[in-house]
Formats: sequence, C-alpha cells, structure tokens
Amino acid sequence: MVDKRIRIGYQIPNFTYPDPLAPENAGPVADIFPTVAAQAREAERSGFDTVFVMDHFYQLPGLGAPSEPMLEAYTTLGALSGATSEIKLSALVTGNTYRNPAMLAKTVTTLDVVSGGRAVCAIGAGWFQLEHDQMGFEFGTFTDRFERLSESLEILSPMLRGGRPELTGKWYSAHDTLNQPRLRDDLPIMLGGGGEKKTFGLAARYADHLNVICNASELPRKMDALAARCEEAGRDRDTLETSFLSFVIMDVDGDRARSLAHDYLRKTGVDPEVIDDETYSRATDRMFIGTPDDVADQLQRRVLDQGIDGLVINMVPNGHLPGKVAEAGAMLTALLN
Repeated sequence: MVDKRIRIGYQIPNFTYPDPLAPENAGPVADIFPTVAAQAREAERSGFDTVFVMDHFYQLPGLGAPSEPMLEAYTTLGALSGATSEIKLSALVTGNTYRNPAMLAKTVTTLDVVSGGRAVCAIGAGWFQLEHDQMGFEFGTFTDRFERLSESLEILSPMLRGGRPELTGKWYSAHDTLNQPRLRDDLPIMLGGGGEKKTFGLAARYADHLNVICNASELPRKMDALAARCEEAGRDRDTLETSFLSFVIMDVDGDRARSLAHDYLRKTGVDPEVIDDETYSRATDRMFIGTPDDVADQLQRRVLDQGIDGLVINMVPNGHLPGKVAEAGAMLTALLN
C-alpha cells in the first residue's frame, strides 16, 4: 500500500526550457515533456515522495509571462504515471473553478487506478483571474469561490471514499452519484492555500493534508490559526498533516545560487541592485537561497521550527538540469529523517 504521507514533495511549475530565466531562448515543444518526466524520475530516485504540477493554463505572475508554456495538469499527471512507478502524483493545487466536482472526482480516481494508487486529490478555491476571463470560466467574488469549494468538497469527499453524494446546492448538484472503479477508499485529500478562516476551516473538516501557501514570515500566525480551526471543528490538530511550498534556489556554489536568485528576481520585475533591504526581504520571503547547507538551515529555522510537518519545493531556475533534483533530495532527506 502506498504511504499516504507527504513529507518531501517536488513541484514542477515551469515548462520554459532549457532556460526558465530566458524564455526568448525556449527550445522545441517536443522537448518539454521529456524534461518534465526526467525531473519526476529523478525525484522518485532521490527520496521525494510526491511530484506536483500546477493546475493552470497560463504561466503565473512571479514565474513568467502568461504566454510562456503551461501544460494541462491531469493529462501531464496521467503521462507521469507511466513514466514513474512509486512516487505519488498531484496538482498543487487543482483550481476548483475549472472543473465540475463530480468530474474531478472521476478524474482523480482514474489517475489513482492507472498509477496503482498514487494519486492525491489536492484542491483550492482558484485565484488567477486572467485565465478565467480569457478562457471563459466564471471567476465570481471571493465569497463565491469559497462557497463553490465548500460544495465541491461535499461531493468530492464521499465520491473518493465510496459514498454516493446527494446535494442540491447553490453552485453544484449531485444525486446518488456513482464513482467506479476505485482502487481504494482512502485516497488523500489535500487543501492548498493560506486563508486562515475559510481554507483552514475547510481543511479541518475535510482534508488529510494542508499545504500552507504564504510567506515564511507569516507561518507562526498561520499555525495558530490552523490550531484554532481544528479546535472549532473538534479535530485533533496532529491528525492534519501540513507542508509548506518553498522556492529553492540552490547550488553547491553559493555565489552561483545567489546570482540565479537575482536573475530570477529581475525576470519578475524586481531589481535587487536598487531595492532596500526591507523590500528585498519581502521579495524573497518564500525563497531559500544558497548552498545545500545554507538552504537546509533556512528551511529548518524558517519553516520546520514553526511547526510545519513537510516540505514541498520547486527549483525554478535550475531544477530541470540533471542532478539538481537529486542534490535537493539528499538535502531534504537528511533534514527530515
């Protein structure tokens, strides 16, 4: 049986190869998926327990221009199930607004079947308005999106667990809905986000795992809020796993890592040469930069010491280069085991 825990995850958020920091030099489209699969296989060999892709259709602000390559998540995960054999597979996280929840349950369950029980159903409310506007998905208000997420979980959770949901909601309906075949009735549900009331409250009610998405400096407050939501739901906080998404820019040459971090910031419109220390600190609050020892120390102090259980990292500037994921896996395995 596949271990349900998510302790060491690797996210692939960028498909601009061979140089994510220079999209004008993008290589052939035919090379994109082989590069993704190579990272997933290297993660599997290197101690990572889960590989994630983003559920977006355009590249995100802070990572690149909307026009940069972005693969559809569940097609990619299905292909990765055939390219790997043990590592768990998930989106980080599925945008609820993009799919009917019963259809999403069927999609994730099918991924679980074809991967031999390696799927994770990760979901969030959705936030990238440009995709919604240009692709014709209803965006709605903040309140709308969380009402929809709550209703979705009323359908998803029983469908993944062998139940047959019955709901006539404001946004969705399901009537004695079937979900066959299923490989198991304990497919894990992950929520992702940083909302201290709504997201954390839904996680306390429905989730096996919460990926906390915020600046590292906010973690003490977030963890207090999560404890409060669990208490309100009558749930033992220790039964809800947590992880934190970290932007790792690492190289055995620390100066090289810091140079890559500055190049990354420039791509996102921040010039590290002209901003003050406070602005630089805010711009790098989710980043962990330096040698493997430097990064391990930062992750310990800034994340794990705040009460987070596991780490999900991405390596936007250089994770696609052979050997870089393995270096990160060795560092994280030593840190968490």
